[in-house]
Amino acid sequence: MANIHEEETLGKAYDSRLMKRLLSYAKPYWIYIVIAFLLVVIATGTELIRPYIIKVAIDDNIGAYDIPMYVFDRGNAPNKKRIEINDKVYIREKELSSYEKEQYKNIDKKMIVKLNGDYYLIDGILNIDSKEVLKSKLALEKKDDGYVVKSNNKSYDAQLLNDENYKAFREQDINGLKKIGIILIGVVILGFITNYCYRYLLNYISKKIIFNIRQEIFSHLQKMSLSFFDNNPVGRLVTRVVNDTERLNEMYANVMVNLFRDILRLVGIMAIMISLNIKLALISFTVIPFILIASIIFRRFIRKIYRLVRVRLARINSTLNENITGMETVHIFKKENKKFNEFDEINSSYFDATKQEVKVFALYRPAIEIIRSLGIALIIWYGGNNVISGVIEFGVLYAFINYLQDFFRPIMELTQKYNILQAAMASSERIFQILDREEDIKDNTNPKSVKKIKGKIEFKNVWFAYEDEDWVLRDVSFTINPGESIAFVGATGAGKSSIINLINRFYDIQKGEILIDGVNIKDLKKQELRQRIGIVLQDVFLFTGDISDNIRLNQKDINNEKVEEVAKYVNAHKFISKLPEQYNEPVMERGATLSSGQKQLLAFARALAFDPDILVLDEATSNIDTETEVLIQDALLKLIKDRTSIAVAHRLSTIQHSDKIIVLHKGVIKEMGTHQELLDKEGIYHDLYRLQYKEDFESNS
Repeated sequence: MANIHEEETLGKAYDSRLMKRLLSYAKPYWIYIVIAFLLVVIATGTELIRPYIIKVAIDDNIGAYDIPMYVFDRGNAPNKKRIEINDKVYIREKELSSYEKEQYKNIDKKMIVKLNGDYYLIDGILNIDSKEVLKSKLALEKKDDGYVVKSNNKSYDAQLLNDENYKAFREQDINGLKKIGIILIGVVILGFITNYCYRYLLNYISKKIIFNIRQEIFSHLQKMSLSFFDNNPVGRLVTRVVNDTERLNEMYANVMVNLFRDILRLVGIMAIMISLNIKLALISFTVIPFILIASIIFRRFIRKIYRLVRVRLARINSTLNENITGMETVHIFKKENKKFNEFDEINSSYFDATKQEVKVFALYRPAIEIIRSLGIALIIWYGGNNVISGVIEFGVLYAFINYLQDFFRPIMELTQKYNILQAAMASSERIFQILDREEDIKDNTNPKSVKKIKGKIEFKNVWFAYEDEDWVLRDVSFTINPGESIAFVGATGAGKSSIINLINRFYDIQKGEILIDGVNIKDLKKQELRQRIGIVLQDVFLFTGDISDNIRLNQKDINNEKVEEVAKYVNAHKFISKLPEQYNEPVMERGATLSSGQKQLLAFARALAFDPDILVLDEATSNIDTETEVLIQDALLKLIKDRTSIAVAHRLSTIQHSDKIIVLHKGVIKEMGTHQELLDKEGIYHDLYRLQYKEDFESNS
């Protein structure tokens, strides 16, 4: 079976097939996503409108004192925003339409100018293009009844405004600023609420999607045959479930809706800039080609480096898993320095790759910053001249500078999202490699249900190999009758454990048949079949939890009384009762705080708790000390009573009372019979027994 490649294959940055499949996981949450989109639109709108609000405050209120005003009597004034002083109504020119300006062209007009730090209300409108020229050519002369302002050989009667009068003219602006301030605070609060809501909602959706994907991967891995795990290291699979799904989380959280937000922000900024001043907008957009060129160059370099970083990170994960799992062996053989040097080399290579990544980012971001500064400089130069010339208002220039600064942010974020999308495509491809791998061991279309097994097992001309035709079992045939106690013996690699794996259908055979109660195991539901077979392995695996959890394995119908009963039955209660918390005693990872004998006793209790019809002991007593073996032997007689039992053992003392002993050699059955029958044959079994009990043979001879 081909294994899952460790190296990252980035392939295309965007794959529509993969994206369609990824988006299918978001389909159940489409209502939440639609709400998130709407919140994003509102949140983006609140961000875009802020500079415009300030622009309005500057141009319509703060700097509005010198806007020409039309003067009406109270009874003749149109219904517009007005300034009422004494019996006169002043309406600013910008409040009137072109038609109204033409209609009232003969009416008195006035404006306020600032000279020498004082404000003067002059009769008429200064017809001058440049305010800078206005300041330099205005002359103020005092008359008996007031003042005269001269400009370009024209004289305008003027009235000095005291503080009270000036405030009366600016009262409208002050009130306007209050309203704008309230509006701005409201916009900020609305932006905060919508930003919080959409970010929370988006992260909730992404976490739920990743939760479902991880559940699906883990569930699928549980269905895979042992041959799948033989060809795929644990560290690599853990990387798929943890690291790769986390990259998908980044895509769902940062790309799915935020990509729309960035595009919306860009389009919104461009639309507002064009609406404010098209010439200034076009000048601002001249920097866009430079941004695109910088982004393309950056993307080309970062793809290679990004792949290198991910590959070397995967190597670190794999090495860590291998070394931590095998730490006991490292200590035994004093290989700490060697393993440290190996890890140091891998870690250093990852560090070097990340330095390259940092260098590229360190160049890209300042490059974008330079381009942005260039754009702002152009705006200040061109727009500033237009402000001085009176062509555009200062608030417009302020808004343009703000919008141009904001314009670059989504562009930089879009580049980052490209990297996230690229990594997500690679991760999704590897995840789907696992999910798309069909189960090697499948139930038939209409499998037979099995609630109870009598215990008859038949092997008929069974051939089996883990790889190709490297046969582990060759034409093996035997029958085990219900209630019989059978033992398999033979040298390492003879095929003993393989027979156990095949009875449980952890692997499928290439030739022949395996029958249980006369039914081919391929026609039975594999989960029900395995539930009826209890296995005690040589290397007992204990889960993190407590003693009782490791006996019942989350089987709810096995209560505490049943747990204690089976523990007593297999002589495990004695050591459990001496533990500080007894059956609630915490079990560390892989049962590190328990001895091999104690773990074996727990394994016996676990097997008995599920009341199997067939009991399998795969080298179950090989790690047990002599004292514990006495307890086990007593328990074994109870365990095998009234059920079919199969034992695989190197220690022949544990199988002498078996009803039948089958001797395997290089995948072939060489001998079969009882303990005494096989000794009388003086064949392979006789030789094995003589080697293990040499002293007994010598004393009897």
